[in-house]
Amino acid sequence: MTEIAILVLQNTNMLSLATAVDPLRAANRQAGSDLYTWEFLTPNAAPVELTSGLVVPANPIHRLPSCDVLILVAGFDPAAQTSPRLIASLKRLTKDNTTLLAIDGGAWLAAKAGLLDTHKATTHWEDLQIFAETFPDITVENARYVVSGERWTSGGAAPALDMMLHLIGQRHGPQLAAKVAAGFIHMTQATPSDPQIRHHPTADHNAVTARAHAIMEAHLDAPLFIPDIAARLGLSPRRLQQHFQSQFSHSPKAHYASLRLSEAHRLITTTRQDLHSIALTTGFTSQSSLSRAHKAHYGQSPRATRNALHFAQ
Repeated sequence: MTEIAILVLQNTNMLSLATAVDPLRAANRQAGSDLYTWEFLTPNAAPVELTSGLVVPANPIHRLPSCDVLILVAGFDPAAQTSPRLIASLKRLTKDNTTLLAIDGGAWLAAKAGLLDTHKATTHWEDLQIFAETFPDITVENARYVVSGERWTSGGAAPALDMMLHLIGQRHGPQLAAKVAAGFIHMTQATPSDPQIRHHPTADHNAVTARAHAIMEAHLDAPLFIPDIAARLGLSPRRLQQHFQSQFSHSPKAHYASLRLSEAHRLITTTRQDLHSIALTTGFTSQSSLSRAHKAHYGQSPRATRNALHFAQ
């Protein structure tokens, strides 16, 4: 029997918590025996409230003597919820052969404790860049989930389900994992290394433009030339152009520019990242070129947009 501890932080979303525990419950049901037991833990002696309003009763992690697997589930502001006592508990519980799984913001907690140093890891796509800058000893990957020895990290709730199925398959065989997946009517599992997509293709896409869209998404900071994208798809640039014109009445170059500008606008309005870095992150040659494109599309410069939102630098 595998003993699993699930630490839940304040402001975690319920879906992330469900993807951590429900596959374990389903594995027990499909196997007809208790392969897994689990216990919900809190950072301290206070209950934890999820974003949905659901409350996890207080069960301080420092009281737990040991576990086989430790799962960290977090959402908003995980770094602000750390404390020396919590960090000490995490380090104590992850000695020897304990497997650590971090879901969404759980990677921040693991990183703050130094548990991901020298490992590969991921976190939610909104935080990938700042996470990499904050923890230079971690090899940060834009992936759905990453397995690095006994350190597993997931970018969010949906890939966490795949990560848990991977854990079940590793410990009890692919047949059981397949039965659990079928129980959730989860029939297609993406490759773990598939990049997290910021702007999912809409129903207007066909198979070719959707694949091109995904390639563009994965290369926002260093834009590829359209002929290179076409070559990756086994098409001529002219044929790729025809696909985009047919589906959207605009060119693949315009589509690419729109994705980059949309991501830049998101960073401008939701983060405090400096404008020069945002320009480089989204493939603009300079802050001024970003400013011109942003003003043409959104009606005001990035700085004016931030001033209106009280994000002035």
